[in-house]
Amino acid sequence: MAEAHISGTSAARPMRLRDALRQARIEAADRTGVVVDLRDAEIARLEILNEALDPLFEEIPAGIDLFDRGLSQGDTPRLWIDVVAHVMMGRDKRVYRFVQDTRYGRIVLAESHQPAVIVDAITSYIARRLIERDHALAASTALPAPPAPVAEEKRRGGFWLFLLGFAAGALALFAFALFAALRSM
Repeated sequence: MAEAHISGTSAARPMRLRDALRQARIEAADRTGVVVDLRDAEIARLEILNEALDPLFEEIPAGIDLFDRGLSQGDTPRLWIDVVAHVMMGRDKRVYRFVQDTRYGRIVLAESHQPAVIVDAITSYIARRLIERDHALAASTALPAPPAPVAEEKRRGGFWLFLLGFAAGALALFAFALFAALRSM
């Protein structure tokens, strides 16, 4: 009777383990599906924000190439505004977070549940960047051009002076060698 009890429990365990493995696989698949659904929801929210930014980007003059808007769909989906600024979703996947990467780390410029608030923050960011560009262009045109021809003349004069010194030194060496040879005779 003891043997029947032992064999009965050993036969029952693999069934429970098999059932547990099956249940664990189902749960893992459900979690993966939830993660994919959350990622798809992030991308959809960023696409909604991207469409809300269309009128703003149409107002930017055509010759200005500071901004390169695009949606990246990596592990963390992001809506890029330019090289250093982008919008990503917060931890709860419902909050828009507009951030800028600086040399000292990432700065959160705006954070909100509403796309309109983020659009306003992006509008002011773009305005600031356009003003910075104008100031940089004005500063670069205000600098005087360096006098290049004068530098060329100085280099040429230096070369001829070097060549004259070299010839004089060679002549002096030749004269000394000739004098020494005549003296020893």
